[in-house]
Amino acid sequence: MTDRTGRADTVVVLDFETTGLSPERGDRAIEIGAVLLERGQVAGRFQQLMNPGVRIDPFIENYTGISNAMLRDAPRCEEVMREFAGFIGEHDLVAHNASFDRRFLEAELGRVGRGSPSRFACSMLVARRLYQEAPNHKLASLVAYKNIRTDGVFHRALADSEMTARLWLGMVEEVGGPPRSAAVSFSLMQQLGRTPKHAVRALLDRSAQRRIAAQTESVVVDT
Repeated sequence: MTDRTGRADTVVVLDFETTGLSPERGDRAIEIGAVLLERGQVAGRFQQLMNPGVRIDPFIENYTGISNAMLRDAPRCEEVMREFAGFIGEHDLVAHNASFDRRFLEAELGRVGRGSPSRFACSMLVARRLYQEAPNHKLASLVAYKNIRTDGVFHRALADSEMTARLWLGMVEEVGGPPRSAAVSFSLMQQLGRTPKHAVRALLDRSAQRRIAAQTESVVVDT
């Protein structure tokens, strides 16, 4: 069942492993992993290898740990993407370096005649605004920087989605302040990712003031 609430803590966090960097040049997805968050809690997971119909090169095998032998009996990309479209529903989407994952999502869904109407946010862009002092903003570096729990596995789709989901929820909480993360909208997190670094504090201050005003108004109405 779709629950498109507009809340930043109700999203699908996804990650692709692929044969290369560009679907425009013929590269294909070979694995999809995703975590469904509902009000800050994990409500579902999706993970599937997929056979792109072409061999992957040794660099990709070494980088991802996904071999041609593993893909030989995997379902075709088209079959997996039809199922994944149902998993997404109309939820807002999050990915680390989202422009990469969005291109592959749109390309693979396009092959099966499905669109991708959902809104996207990039956890990397948000992290660049919130954690400007971090050494860099690669997922593994941010996981270490924020002491996020991990099993040490990276470059597999579900593991990276899990790490990105934990990073995302941590950033949502920092923006809203506990226990007010429910008041943080997905559109605010998108806006934060587009805001110049020098203007981040002003944006967050304005957002906090609006939330306080809304809460005060709600209390007055209730009484």
